[in-house]
Amino acid sequence: MAAKLDYHWHLRKVMADRGLFSTTDLIPLLEKRGITLSSSQVYRLVVERPERLSLKILMALLDILDCSMDDLIEPVVAVGAGATSRTKKAVGAETGVGDLRPKRARIRGAGRP
Repeated sequence: MAAKLDYHWHLRKVMADRGLFSTTDLIPLLEKRGITLSSSQVYRLVVERPERLSLKILMALLDILDCSMDDLIEPVVAVGAGATSRTKKAVGAETGVGDLRPKRARIRGAGRP
């Protein structure tokens, strides 16, 4: 089974190393390179790990920060790639969700507790 890959996004750290501490500092620098993003989009780009990223934006970031892709993106092997270590499994869940059946409810008469 092939290892599942993941990555760490280091944009915030690289920005801090270059003296850029505010996410809004990137907006005019990106605009000089023909990239127009809102302040909330830039904030998410810096603070969160992007799932999709335009190559134009990536190239602009590399140019602005004078860094390489290795500085921004660190490939890592996914933790718990083969198993779901953080989720609890139900009893009997080893066979898969499709094989689990709910228990029938018992209906008790009005006179019985």
